[in-house]
Amino acid sequence: MPKTLSIIRDEHRTIAAILDGMEHLVRDIRVRGKRIDPRVFHAMIYYLDTFAERVHHPREDQFLFALMRRSGLHAYGLIAQLEREHEGGADMLRRLAQAMIRYEEGGDTEFPAFEREVAQFIERYREHMRKEEEQLFPLALETLNAEDWATIDAAFEQNRDPLAAARDDHTDFDKLFTHIVNIAPPPVGVGPPAERG
Repeated sequence: MPKTLSIIRDEHRTIAAILDGMEHLVRDIRVRGKRIDPRVFHAMIYYLDTFAERVHHPREDQFLFALMRRSGLHAYGLIAQLEREHEGGADMLRRLAQAMIRYEEGGDTEFPAFEREVAQFIERYREHMRKEEEQLFPLALETLNAEDWATIDAAFEQNRDPLAAARDDHTDFDKLFTHIVNIAPPPVGVGPPAERG
């Protein structure tokens, strides 16, 4: 598998860990009546904004999608759909953040709306990543040549997510993910246990 696709898959696993954490925390609120430190959700949203929206998706658009578009017409429809989903990512995050703030400030009466927003966000995000891995990857392998992959690989290596890459250098993304792990209650992280409501 080309390096770029391995990088994207690794980054998807890191994003999936954030989504799984959100899902678990919301379930703890609903099922166990726990109160979760809002900083955990805010940090998760911030990570998705700073890495996924500002680095991961733009890099896919600018390099992988652009070269695929030049290499073959049969990828146009899928690429256009994925690009629209990327464009809508900031709005989805904004709605999620607003629902979180309403729940944080309004209390239990706002929880059902927050839970629905989280569930919709997670479902759409997982579907997007699945579409890239199951539909885009095979098209990319079929469409792009060795020179294309060398160009794309170089671009992806320059802005690689250090969490997914497991590199030794400490960057803002690394610090942010560590922060999330440190403040999230078990089993999502190693922070203090969530309190009962």
